Amino acid sequence: MKSKSKKNTIYQVAQHAGVAISTVSRVLNDSPNVSDDTKAKVKQAIKDLNFRPQVSARNLASRKPQMLAIAVPSFTTPYYTEILKGLKDEIKELDLDIVIYNTGSKNPEEGVENFFSRGTADAVIIISITISNTVHEMIKHSGIPTILIGSSHPEYNYFEMNNRKGGFIAGEHLIKQGYEKIGMILPAIKTKASSERYAGFIDALKEFKMPVYDQLFVRGESTKHAGFTEEAGFEAIYQFERLGEYPDAIFCSNDTQAIGAYNAIDKLGMKIPDDIALMGYDGIKFTKYLDLTTVDQKMYTVGVQATRRLADIINHADDKLVQTNIDPVLVQRRSTTKIK
Repeated sequence: MKSKSKKNTIYQVAQHAGVAISTVSRVLNDSPNVSDDTKAKVKQAIKDLNFRPQVSARNLASRKPQMLAIAVPSFTTPYYTEILKGLKDEIKELDLDIVIYNTGSKNPEEGVENFFSRGTADAVIIISITISNTVHEMIKHSGIPTILIGSSHPEYNYFEMNNRKGGFIAGEHLIKQGYEKIGMILPAIKTKASSERYAGFIDALKEFKMPVYDQLFVRGESTKHAGFTEEAGFEAIYQFERLGEYPDAIFCSNDTQAIGAYNAIDKLGMKIPDDIALMGYDGIKFTKYLDLTTVDQKMYTVGVQATRRLADIINHADDKLVQTNIDPVLVQRRSTTKIK
């Protein structure tokens, strides 16, 4: 079976004709502000490449966005759904159709490159994906309004989560509660966010002159959603069981892992926080009902703020850069209360 070839886009047409993307868009919209020679070159390129223009390509010249694309590694995990709720609730104010593109968690950078190669959007919000040089060039040439959430880039509006500070907050909290033998559950696949949380956590241990027990930093086997799942948290607790050694307190890389870890600890006949203290990261709603300590990233609020920023760009041609670092906050609950 032959693999499906990629469709040619407005970018390839512009390159083939040796003109700007905006010129191709003007030809597609029958603008009079294009010379006959240039028009002929563009039409020949369209014919050579068998290019079929999409609605978004026709809209580039008018700069009136009609379709917002949200590129996200997953839309089923609580972290992303909370951000998407904020976007959805605020997007009602904008006259835009929405498409959510799941890039996948294992290689989201490649997924977002594939998305942009289709040329399907008039405005984009990219969540928790590092901007590669290839994607940067695609966005720059298209000129479409772009907002980043959970990552940063010097040339874009962004709302970046301060994961290193969050990791430090988690470590500091457990230390101040009086725990000394502290471990961490990491995801199976290293991500920028998990690496920063880990670094911040280690910063706290070192600042307070606490020992770092390398054997107590474990990972589950599950790679689904990069290892930020209930399964991964459950599996990680059994790593401690096989090791024959448990920490006094465990920091999970996210709340979803912590929920799985909570279940495993219960199945092994131990109690939280009497035998082991446990905390997560993100601040998802479900943690409230487990009385689970967490670090709140304010995901819903970030989704709202990002959409409002996009509205300013679209409605008021606001071209100044807004680059915001979101500081997380500790939400202390019973799961890390030191039993005297």
